[in-house]
Amino acid sequence: MLAALRKTDYTLVLSLIPLLVAGLITMKTLGGGNDYFFDRQLIWVVASFAIFLLAGMVDWSFLKNGAILFSFYLLGVVGLATLFILGKTVKGAASWIDFSFFSLEPAEPMKIILILVLAKYFARRHVAIAHVKHILVSGVYALLPATLVLFQPDLGSAVIFAFIWLGMVLVSGISKKHLFFVFLVSLLIFLIGWQFVLQPYQKARIMTFIHPLADVRGAGYNAYQSMLAVGSGQILGKGIGFGTQSRLSFLPEHETDFIFAAFAEEWGFVGVLFLFLFFGIVVWRVLKISFIGGSNFERLFSMGLAILIFTQIFINIGMNIGLLPITGITLPFMSYGGSALFSLFIGLGILTGMAGSVRMYDREPHIVG
Repeated sequence: MLAALRKTDYTLVLSLIPLLVAGLITMKTLGGGNDYFFDRQLIWVVASFAIFLLAGMVDWSFLKNGAILFSFYLLGVVGLATLFILGKTVKGAASWIDFSFFSLEPAEPMKIILILVLAKYFARRHVAIAHVKHILVSGVYALLPATLVLFQPDLGSAVIFAFIWLGMVLVSGISKKHLFFVFLVSLLIFLIGWQFVLQPYQKARIMTFIHPLADVRGAGYNAYQSMLAVGSGQILGKGIGFGTQSRLSFLPEHETDFIFAAFAEEWGFVGVLFLFLFFGIVVWRVLKISFIGGSNFERLFSMGLAILIFTQIFINIGMNIGLLPITGITLPFMSYGGSALFSLFIGLGILTGMAGSVRMYDREPHIVG
């Protein structure tokens, strides 16, 4: 335990604490006397920090073994496939496996596994990464879990898997012509998905994004109320516990998808600026390992984890302020949910363990673009 504490990045931890506390305060004050979400989230936070410390004690170099890492990948895929049989349907999506005393969302740990798999794949092929074959093979690794969650249906997680792959391909040294090819393929996949995969309510969300005020009582209700909540916070906010949009239940899902809007209404623009500051520090500290050295595997995992955190922050806040369609993506470290919180802290714990094993004079060649 002392070894883990010595390796811990305390700047990262001190930046995470305000984000976790902000989420807990928002759940507490808007619970209307019902502390269900607050109490359970507090347990998840304590347990997540314990997992973070334990993961930081492990020497994760064994993950460079392709067979072991592929076993984790297959386990994650099986977990996602199991949802079609044992999945618990909540709000139209069978995304959880119910263990009676807690529910597991397999898509969350799968995001960390995918980052590890892609980091391993690109680290071994950093010189030949410009070859289009490696782009396609790595795309298959991301496409399988993305397809499984899309049919739950969980559009948000499918989008995150796609962005993890795209981001890691970009930082791995893709050529410009292959980048253009990737965008063409992505456009083709979107068109096929729109025609044959997306559910009517998912299409409605995208159309509502294009015309947000066209159906404020129907498909556009959530987006409209979220924008009202953010705007009503103005500069200094309405004060803790005085967010009317959330407290009077006009704003739905204020403990998960729209916790940013609930926070912004109470804390205002000034509070949001501090939120952005702490999120920025978290992403910076995660990226730090990619700057200081280690092998390509550690650097790519660090970049992938930063891509995951940044993408979820960007999309969640974007949909809260009406800049992006509502996709059900939660806000890292603030939204309610044990699976997401555990997975992120496990990822940070793995990164801590990797950082502790970095030898500045024992590096692999740097990534070649």
